Amino acid sequence: MGFFTDAYDLFCISLVTKLLGRIYYHVDGAEKPGTLPPNVSAAVNGVAFCGTLTGQLFFGWLGDKMGRKRVYGMTLMLMVICSVASGLSFGNTPKSVMATLCFFRFWLGFGIGGDYPLSATIMSEYANKKTRGAFIAAVFAMQGLGILAGGLFAIILSASFKARFDAPAYEFDPSGSTVPQADYVWRIILMVGALPAALTYYWRMKMPETARYTALVAKDAKRAASDMAKVLQVEIEAEQQKVERMSKKGANSFGLFSKEFLRRHGLHLLGTTSTWFLLDIAFYSQNLFQKDIFTAIGWIPSAKTMNALEEVYRIARAQTLIALCSTVPGYWFTVAFIDKIGRFAIQLMGFFFMTVFMFALAIPYDHWTHKENRIGFVVMYSLTFFFANFGPNATTFVVPAEIFPARLRSTCHGISAASGKLGAIVGAFGFLYLAQNKDKAKADAGYPAGIGVRNSLLVLGVINFLGMAFTLLVPESKGKSLEEMSGENEDENGEMELEQQPGYNNNRTVPV
Repeated sequence: MGFFTDAYDLFCISLVTKLLGRIYYHVDGAEKPGTLPPNVSAAVNGVAFCGTLTGQLFFGWLGDKMGRKRVYGMTLMLMVICSVASGLSFGNTPKSVMATLCFFRFWLGFGIGGDYPLSATIMSEYANKKTRGAFIAAVFAMQGLGILAGGLFAIILSASFKARFDAPAYEFDPSGSTVPQADYVWRIILMVGALPAALTYYWRMKMPETARYTALVAKDAKRAASDMAKVLQVEIEAEQQKVERMSKKGANSFGLFSKEFLRRHGLHLLGTTSTWFLLDIAFYSQNLFQKDIFTAIGWIPSAKTMNALEEVYRIARAQTLIALCSTVPGYWFTVAFIDKIGRFAIQLMGFFFMTVFMFALAIPYDHWTHKENRIGFVVMYSLTFFFANFGPNATTFVVPAEIFPARLRSTCHGISAASGKLGAIVGAFGFLYLAQNKDKAKADAGYPAGIGVRNSLLVLGVINFLGMAFTLLVPESKGKSLEEMSGENEDENGEMELEQQPGYNNNRTVPV
């Protein structure tokens, strides 16, 4: 539910940015709806990602210092408070309203950032090695349902307001196309994100700390055994001597910035950070600006032809259709197959098909702009989302939670996730700037084509190809225990203990 909320909060802003432009930047007497200035639009779209990046680094580090459970509650309360505050953004001028909105969206993103390393780490440390990938991927798959819920709620809300206030569907009157009640729509959409987070708080606080953290980091075997006995509902005997023995080994004695970490995990960290960075450039720029692409190919009519509520309705409907047909199924395909065909194969396959479909859209782009070919364009575009989610968008979240030592697991996942959010910022700010239309005639018609949609798709295709190349640095963790991947079960000479060696019959879930 934390990830459901994260996705709702991050992506619902793309549903209302055009509405914000109509409400706060419309000039009396103008012949077209108001739009957010490029710098304001970039800030509104991207500021939550800046907060998420810092939150991933901070809470990832804090999760290794204070424990997963204690920090988990903090992130949720921050999300609840800032979701409500975002909807209550205030000010006497358009700039002041946007400034307060950006302020609260930053801190909302800060809380969301903590959910990434903590959710992944907690699930990886609870799950067994045979189904661990599916469990972690299922956590991340809730992101698809959050995107879907945001679109559905925006459809219902805009349709309700449209019916209630009798706003004409296809009429643009500069003085009346944005009914006064439209100001409620974007505020309600943003504030509803607080509900699932608030409802989840009680259950999050009831969770015990993970036994791997308690045993390997806090070094309290008795409490770890007690917590695991409650979870598994079996008796588990504490093994304090084993915990102390493992804590003295090489895998538990080096720091993040040591030569030993660089030797053991340097390439792994480079692989997880680079692939997540490249993936998020493509994934988030596609999500945030798909409404512009749909406008460019004529799937969503020009803003001149409809009022504000109708525009929100049509944007939400288009994004919901993409989520329902490609985004959500892609996530759950990963859940179904990740422990069968492995993380590496899914990630490589996802990047490959994203590259293929981006080039297939970009190279014959003129073909897709014809009215009779629009459905084909949408289908091809949807397939890039499917293979992003049945591919690197899920696996980049799973792998960093499996391959690093327990004492650095949350921190390294936070670093990898922050690298991804840096890619999202590049996608949000960079592509928004490059896509500003310098052709006044086309800009007036509502076409966002600075470097052009075609060139944008070509750039994204190259980025996906690079992601495929950097995937070669990421190790396969299918069927291996966390201790086997991180080296925490090795002695000073790099040899595994007898009970951790392949073929040895050991039914214990964690070393306690």
